[in-house]
This record gives sequence, structure tokens and C-alpha cells, in this order.
Amino acid sequence: METIREIIDPHFLLRNSVYVSLLVGFACPLLGMYLVLRRLVFLGVALPQVSSCGIACAFALHSWGIIPHLEHGESALAFAGSTIVTLAVIFLLSLLERRARGVVEGRVGTVYVLAGAWSILLLVKNPYGEHGLLDRLKGEIIAVSDLDLRVTAGTYLLVCFFLWLFNKEFLLISFDRDMAVTLQKNVVIWDTFLFLLIGLTISMSVLSVGPLVTFGFLLIPPLTAHVVASSMRQFALIASLLGGVTAFVGFALAYAWDLPVGPTDVVLLGFIYGFVFLTKWIVTTIARWTMVHQSERTAGVAPPQRPNG
Repeated sequence: METIREIIDPHFLLRNSVYVSLLVGFACPLLGMYLVLRRLVFLGVALPQVSSCGIACAFALHSWGIIPHLEHGESALAFAGSTIVTLAVIFLLSLLERRARGVVEGRVGTVYVLAGAWSILLLVKNPYGEHGLLDRLKGEIIAVSDLDLRVTAGTYLLVCFFLWLFNKEFLLISFDRDMAVTLQKNVVIWDTFLFLLIGLTISMSVLSVGPLVTFGFLLIPPLTAHVVASSMRQFALIASLLGGVTAFVGFALAYAWDLPVGPTDVVLLGFIYGFVFLTKWIVTTIARWTMVHQSERTAGVAPPQRPNG
């Protein structure tokens, strides 16, 4: 309790880090649920890696002198590189998907491998960039300025506003594309818009917490919520609340035990997912066994005899 009181203190030294963790925890699952619905879980792995590759590309261009030095502009440089590369890859993948050529999983896997390889090659001669990317891969959420916090909050609020405004359209194209075509919805435009929101969220999240944590919050809360939710509204609420609460608890545990925040959050999400999945399996198994047992007992009861006469 002492740790929690210290963290929620408005004068807490790392308060901005707590706020960013909560923003990522609440926002990322809302986008991740669409990846789960569209069965594009592996895309949630590839895009954070692509975003990291964009950061590495920006650092490399800066070290080669192609991009001029910007005073205190490392964050802006990283955000520009991450966003441009991520959105370009999403546009390319969506274009290939519309043409229905090749296997989707194969393309996404190729993008993931190439992004990881290019990240290493671009940073191997850039010690500053390599150290900065290593911190992001570890998911260290320590130094967050007031400006970074405001930009992150503004971006997530804008994304959540569009998700709320066009909720029906996004769900329709994700859950039943054939019905969307029948209703004469422009699937291409809605697909592109949704992927743009996903790419923007991933770019901002990778800059804040790293690709590992971004992937964890994108997919584990929606997968957990999918086990217990009985409607789309419950799906979204449970996923977002689970992500936000886990982000806060994970930060508190990491702060108390002197652990990296990002990996602590992901491990905690994994424990929760395992517990929920196991509990649901046990409950379902018991319910089925009870139904079978009752059916056997009912079948074993002899029918009543009709009286003579």
C-alpha cells in the first residue's frame, strides 16, 4: 500500500511514466481487438518491429548527415521515422491483401524478419542509436517529459475518438466483410483508415514503452477478454480495463522490486491470461460433466407404469 500511495502522489518523480503506462494500457487493447477479430495476431508482432526499424532508419540517416542535427529533437526524429515506415508498410500490406496474391502470414512473417535484420544493420555502426533502441526493446518507461506525455495523450484521445465514432463500420469490416460488401460499404477506405489508426497507435506506443510491451498490450488483453466476453461491448471494456489495471499494477510491482517496467507488465498479463483461460476451461469442463451426468441419470430412470384397468 505504501508503494501505491507513493505512485499516486501528484509529486511523484516518475508520475509521467505512470501516466504513459496507463495510456498505453487503456488504448492499445482497443486496437488489438480488431487484430484478434481479423485473425491478424501475427501482424501485432510484426508492426512493432517495423516501428523499431523506422526508428533505427531515422537514427542512421541522422548519423550519416542526411538529416540535420536537431537540438533536443531525438524524440521527434524517432517518431517521424517510426510513423513513416510503419504507415508505409501497412499501406503496402493492405494493397497486397486487396489483390489477394500470396499468403498473408507469409508476407507478415517476411516483414517481421526483414525489419529485425534492417534494424540491426542500420544501428551496428551507430552506438548512440544502438543504445537508444536497446532501451526501447527492454521497455524502460523512465524519462517521459511533459511534452511527450501531452503528445501521447493527444494522439490516443484522437484515436479513441475515431474508434468510438466509427465503431459500427470498423466492427462490420472486421467481423463480417461479406456483409459489409453487401451493405455497399467501401471496405477499402475503412480498412485503410483502421490500419492508419493502428499504425499511429503502434508508432506512439513503441516510442513510449518499446515493441515488446506494445505487442503485449495489443494482444494479450483482447485475447483474455475474448475468453469471457459475451458481447462486443464487453469485449472492448474488459480488454481496455484489463490493460489499464495491469499497467498500473505492473508499474507498482516493478517500482517496488526494482524490475524493468515493460517486461513486468507483459509477464503479469501472461499470468492473468493463463489464470482466466484455465478457470474458464475448468468451469466449462465441470458444466459439461454435470450435463452428461444428469443426462445419464435421466436416461436410467424407468418410465412410470400405467395402472391396470
